[in-house]
Amino acid sequence: MIAVVVVTYNSQRLLADLIDSLGPGLDGVDWHLTVADNDSADDSVAEVLRLKPDATVVEMGRNAGYAAGINAAVAKSGPYTAILVLNPDVRLTPGCIHPLLETLRKDGTGIAVPLLTDGDGELIETMRREPAIRRVLADAFLGAGRAGRIGTLGEMITDPARYGSETVADWAEGSTQLISADCWNAIAPWDESFFLYSEETDFALRARDAGFATRFTPVARAVHLEGDSKVSPGLWALLTINKVRLYGRRHHRLATTAFWAALLLRETSRAALGKAPSRRAVRFLLSPSRLRETPGPHTVHGRQA
Repeated sequence: MIAVVVVTYNSQRLLADLIDSLGPGLDGVDWHLTVADNDSADDSVAEVLRLKPDATVVEMGRNAGYAAGINAAVAKSGPYTAILVLNPDVRLTPGCIHPLLETLRKDGTGIAVPLLTDGDGELIETMRREPAIRRVLADAFLGAGRAGRIGTLGEMITDPARYGSETVADWAEGSTQLISADCWNAIAPWDESFFLYSEETDFALRARDAGFATRFTPVARAVHLEGDSKVSPGLWALLTINKVRLYGRRHHRLATTAFWAALLLRETSRAALGKAPSRRAVRFLLSPSRLRETPGPHTVHGRQA
């Protein structure tokens, strides 16, 4: 049984296409849909039940964040052999689940992710390397696209050739992930203190530390319409500050300060070019209250000074 888990927040307009894609995408396997709704102001809950009457809906009663929604939905799912985490703006292609399940059976694999394209059919570069100071600096001076094509220099893997065959990544963007029950039971829950962004990084890195790899599977395909973190100042700032918080949980204070400084340099240089998201990110990076840890189920990972 596959537990299909979706977190909604004012997602009504996206749900029909998502749910329509689940049957063909999961053809031939047993599955059940569980939706955690983060107190949507629209009719997301009613729409789920209209389109999929046998779905389980968990009403969070507040906007609890992506990780909290995933944890709550999994907790309300029945027995499962794997968990398919999906954003509401994902569309599975027919038969997508089968190569993902085959990949998940490979030794040492805990998370299987498909090749994603956007609404125009263009490749989405979803694979990532572990955050590092040199990678932030490479991004600042070369740009993410160029840095990601040079060896292991960039955090985002942007070499198109890397997306042509199965491979292992440190982590992958969290919109479409098949997680084995063994991996989930060993690593869960997702860290709810991040609210949004870096929660999938944290989960995958902890999984890798425990011997569960994230494996990219290009023969499995899905469409992700994508959000607006790259253009929304508030979301980009949250993404940036959470990178520092995640890094600080896995490294000592001096290294974390250097990582923060590298991110500040990157965002300041972009802000000087008039980019509003980077201006907001700089304000977040210079705010002690924004950098302060928020209590969560995993307060410290790795070395913490």
